[in-house]
Amino acid sequence: MERILVLNLGGTSTKVAVYEGEKTFAEKTLRHSPDEMAQYNTSALQVEYRSGMIRSWLDEIGVEIEDIDAFAVRGAYIKEAKQSGTYFVDENLKNRMLALYQPEKPMVHGIPLILPVAYRLLGEKKVPIYVTDPTSVDEKLPEACLSGTPYIERLGRFHPLNQKAVARVAAKELGKEYEDCNFVVAHLGAGISVGAHRKGRVIDVNDVGYGDGPFTPERAGGVPNGQLIDLCYSGRTKEEVMKLVRGKGGVMGYLGTNDMRKVEQMIDDGDEKAALVFRAMALQIAKEIGACCASLCGEVDEIIITGGIAYSKRMTDMIAEYVHKFAPIKLIPGEFECEALALGALRVLRGEIKPIILD
Repeated sequence: MERILVLNLGGTSTKVAVYEGEKTFAEKTLRHSPDEMAQYNTSALQVEYRSGMIRSWLDEIGVEIEDIDAFAVRGAYIKEAKQSGTYFVDENLKNRMLALYQPEKPMVHGIPLILPVAYRLLGEKKVPIYVTDPTSVDEKLPEACLSGTPYIERLGRFHPLNQKAVARVAAKELGKEYEDCNFVVAHLGAGISVGAHRKGRVIDVNDVGYGDGPFTPERAGGVPNGQLIDLCYSGRTKEEVMKLVRGKGGVMGYLGTNDMRKVEQMIDDGDEKAALVFRAMALQIAKEIGACCASLCGEVDEIIITGGIAYSKRMTDMIAEYVHKFAPIKLIPGEFECEALALGALRVLRGEIKPIILD
């Protein structure tokens, strides 16, 4: 039975799992407190810290690195890796991913740490490393790439791994193949991406990075151009403005927290501003869903709502009020990224698909 080690590093968490074939042998989300993040304040220190935690967890479950047949890791944004599928990390892709790792600088996100952590765990052992549906997957229609000015390209950074994973789950429940369905998938988390899936291809999606779309727990999303330009010339530095857009934007900017559970508690306690911000976020998500329905010419099998915020009945009910007439709504809360990474690597190991080799 094939044993696969899955690594999915975020800003404040490390998700790790061991799969035996299609089944989960063990999995865990390792949380990192603000104090721990401050103590290990460079990327190099983060690699030492996180690889040590993973080793300790592997010891707890009785798994040796020597028992692992492949690593399945979450992929970084590599501009050339636009095709959906499973990539083999050869020297070319390895060098491109490692180029994003800046050991002496503070960590911005966990993804650039993944390969250094993987190689630290491997030591001298050589096993294949695979990446499925990296964040750079871009299948948008040509007309969906134009922003309105030739100086700015409309990017499509989103959550392809989880969006495609839940779309496949929904298709299976409909008794169909993913490639035969049309879905609108809304991933609701720290970042929010809403994608139009047509016959297995995401033909339109908002840019979840510094781009457009709904505001999120900590990102501003699409904001009025003129006022944003004024903000840029208000005496603030570039870094300060970027922080207002991502990090201190969205719910964080309005309410001082990015924890939607706290926001709901504030609403329950009678906070009218919290209720207004919550409704505004639901409306913006619904408008993005509506836009994706238009991209699919109104031919939508289901609207799928996923991600951590999809556990909130208050949020999903509000969104449903706006979009329920467009298509049936399916809730698949949480994320299935570790499973999608493992199964992508497994299909390659079993010879069911050929891995993509980046040119």
